[in-house]
Amino acid sequence: MKLLQLQRTMARAVMQPLTSSERMQRRAPGGGSMKRYASRFIKPNDRLTSFERLEIYNRQYWFRVLSALGEDFPGLRAVIGEKRFDAMAKAYLVANPSRSFTLRNLGARLESWLRKNPRWAGKNKTLALDITRLEWADIEAFDGKAEPTLRPEDLSSAAGDKLKLTLQPYISLLSLRYPVDDLLLEVRKEDEDTDSASNTFTEHRKGKRVRAVAKLKPAQIFLAVHRIDNSVYFRRLEAEEFAILTALRAGKTLGVA
Repeated sequence: MKLLQLQRTMARAVMQPLTSSERMQRRAPGGGSMKRYASRFIKPNDRLTSFERLEIYNRQYWFRVLSALGEDFPGLRAVIGEKRFDAMAKAYLVANPSRSFTLRNLGARLESWLRKNPRWAGKNKTLALDITRLEWADIEAFDGKAEPTLRPEDLSSAAGDKLKLTLQPYISLLSLRYPVDDLLLEVRKEDEDTDSASNTFTEHRKGKRVRAVAKLKPAQIFLAVHRIDNSVYFRRLEAEEFAILTALRAGKTLGVA
C-alpha cells in the first residue's frame, strides 16, 4: 500500500462517526467488517488487536474535534442548548470533516452549513446565525493575515479623492439583527466564573440571558470585529461608518466611499 493510499484509508476510518456508546463502529467505510479493514494496514501487538489500535485514533479524533468546536462556539452552544449543539456538532463534522493542519479552521463552514440545514439552528435561526457569524469573525480577527500598514509617505503621494485604501484582511464587518456582541461577552464571563458556581446554575443564567435577547425586536446592528495588540475587539458602527468601510473593502476609492 502506497503512502497516499495508506493515509486516505486511515483517514476514512478515523473520521467515521463513533457509535452512541462512543466506540468505533463495527462496519467499515463502504461496508464490510471494520476488523478486516483495520488488519489491512495496522498490525496487532501483544496487548491490542488491529481493531483496538485503530479505535484509539478514531476516538481521539472525535473527542478532540468536538471539544475544539465547543470551545470555539460557546455562544452558539448557549443559544441552541447543549444537547442540540452536541448533536449539531457531530452532524456538521460528518459533513465537514477536518481538512486543515490546524483545528482553528474547523468552524469555517459552520454558518453556511447551518443556512443549508436550518433545523439545527433551533427556534431562533436568525439569532443562531448572528452569533455564529460573530464567533467565526472573532477567530479570524485573532490570528488572521495582516498586511503592511499605511505609511505617511503613502499618503503624500496619493491622488486626492482617487486614493484607494483597503481594510486589513482580519477585520470583519457584520450586519446583525441581535446584540450578539453583548450576549457573547456575557456567555464568556459566565464560563469564566464556573469555578465559583455550579455548572447547572451557570447554564441556567446563560439560558435566561439568551431568552431575553431572543425576545428583543430584531433591529439593524453594524459591527466591526478587529484586533489591536493581539486582543480582539467588537466595535459598534453607525450606518454611515459601515457603508464607508464596506465600500473601501469592495475596492472603491476614498472619494467614492
